[in-house]
Amino acid sequence: MARRSNPSDPTVLRQELIALLQNFETQLENPELRVKVIGLVPSFHKLRDLGCSLMPEIDSSSGRERILAYFKKYLGQIINGDEFMVVSGIHDYPRRVRELRKQDGWQIISGRTAKEMHQEGELPVEGVDVSSMKPDDYILASDYQDKEAAFRWQFANGIRKKKTSIQEKVIEFMRKNVGNQINGEELRYVANDKSEWARRVRELRTEQGWPILTKASGRPDLPVGVYVLESERQSPPHDRDISDPVRNVVLRRDNYHCIKCDWHHELWNRSDPRHLELHHKIHHADGGENTAENLITVCTICHDEIHRNERI
Repeated sequence: MARRSNPSDPTVLRQELIALLQNFETQLENPELRVKVIGLVPSFHKLRDLGCSLMPEIDSSSGRERILAYFKKYLGQIINGDEFMVVSGIHDYPRRVRELRKQDGWQIISGRTAKEMHQEGELPVEGVDVSSMKPDDYILASDYQDKEAAFRWQFANGIRKKKTSIQEKVIEFMRKNVGNQINGEELRYVANDKSEWARRVRELRTEQGWPILTKASGRPDLPVGVYVLESERQSPPHDRDISDPVRNVVLRRDNYHCIKCDWHHELWNRSDPRHLELHHKIHHADGGENTAENLITVCTICHDEIHRNERI
């Protein structure tokens, strides 16, 4: 059974560690390797205790709880894994981080996933250079705890084993979770940890017309690092050529509200799963361009009504 760290007064622990290291001088002179290794074990344990003692407000909690407390203390900041090894008092901190993400639903993003999202413009964190993150870096993107995450991870495990393309796996997973907030780590997992997953998500939105939105692409209310498939309705082919920058300009100009009925995302519910689309004032077929001046924001219900009235 692994030894549990014993956090106490850090000043006392520091003094005890110094004494142990000073006493280790005798073992260091011994030619027998194992004597030196065994002689260093008490110092090793004491150093772990000292690390845990740095967070006295939760000094009786588990390593996993100390990791979460440290994440929350530095919300939205890049944290290196070695820091968790210090404050948790355990070497197996990566497993605890995965548990916090998969079992408890915390929006924890690893350095590898963060870089892949950043390349697609989907991880804007104010004041943080996400592109500098290393594989063993982490960031808690939001203090929102998604308690349904564990069920989604179980479902994702089945999809990732299928002999289908990355894009097919991603959209299958998202269609099973319409309206739910999905973390980038989940999508990377579904894609068998292939680095192209973020590009495939963007293509599903921009080339195939799936209403997959993020904080940077039409849903500023979402936590950073989260994706939402708003409905299973794809945009018409001629609307899929509208670029994300133009789409965002129009949505911001119209305050993310339907200009016909004033519907907005805060009113979304499963019984009325509409979302916002862009409508051409001069139709694309009539030469209307994909410019902000020729586009307006409407909800899907009003969009359908506009086209029905045009056919009358």
